[in-house]
Amino acid sequence: MTVIDGKKIAADIRAELKKKIEKLKTEGNNVPGLVAVLVGEDPASKVYVGMKQKACDEVGLLSKVERLSADTTEKELLMLIDKYNNDNSFHGILVQLPLPKHIDEDAIIEAILPEKDVDGFHPVNIGNMMIGKETLYPCTPHGVVELLKRYNIETKGKHVVVVGRSNIVGKPVANMLLQKKEGANAVVTVVHSAAENLAYFTKQADILIAAIGVPLFIKADMVKEGVVVIDVGVNRVDDSTAKKGYKLVGDVDFENVSKKASYITPVPGGVGPMTIAMLLSNTFKSFNKLNVKNN
Repeated sequence: MTVIDGKKIAADIRAELKKKIEKLKTEGNNVPGLVAVLVGEDPASKVYVGMKQKACDEVGLLSKVERLSADTTEKELLMLIDKYNNDNSFHGILVQLPLPKHIDEDAIIEAILPEKDVDGFHPVNIGNMMIGKETLYPCTPHGVVELLKRYNIETKGKHVVVVGRSNIVGKPVANMLLQKKEGANAVVTVVHSAAENLAYFTKQADILIAAIGVPLFIKADMVKEGVVVIDVGVNRVDDSTAKKGYKLVGDVDFENVSKKASYITPVPGGVGPMTIAMLLSNTFKSFNKLNVKNN
């Protein structure tokens, strides 16, 4: 059994990007720019934005954080997005979700130029992904696919079972893996809470992707020997022995499922670090596309 080291792969991707950005600077070129917009005081969102800014600084990206109060109106936020849509110094715009309830998240996502939508949530980018066109992919699903590629895990003709159908992970990762291209071309089943016997499907998986948001949901008796397990879940569970009073666990019972798996991602340290790495990668991709377009 091999534990898939998402921290290492994410560090490799950041190092690759850093080299490319240093080359741009040496040649006297502009560098990719990413602006993150944080509305309100959600503690988790503040942590995520801080991590993203730190990663930008590490690789040499131009980064900026716009911190707005929780009572910012939807109109004010739309005006800010429009400003950055027209600012050629910034190639990626990220609005940290969730937003306060009075702001329509869909309206905000759709206001970002598709070419600057480095989260990969804009309907244009989702549509391009669906039909197999090159685009800005949602970061967590993209990170899952990249992990499989970098560990040389064969996907062609393999049965991938995705547990969960969210717009952020389940649906996009299923679509990415069924495309007729290298690193995909899998036979994909999406299973969710409506299934009468969910284990019937998970036991068939050559590659199981758990993204259901339920702590330790996938047990050893729900998978077959030799399965590849990608655990996207990040759940807080109370733990009186931990310094913070809680610990992070995935959607998979790692301790027991790992005994049957050929490859498995841990939580933390598996898929999580890949999300920010792919955000940086998307920003670099957007920078290249926009430079071609504007020249």
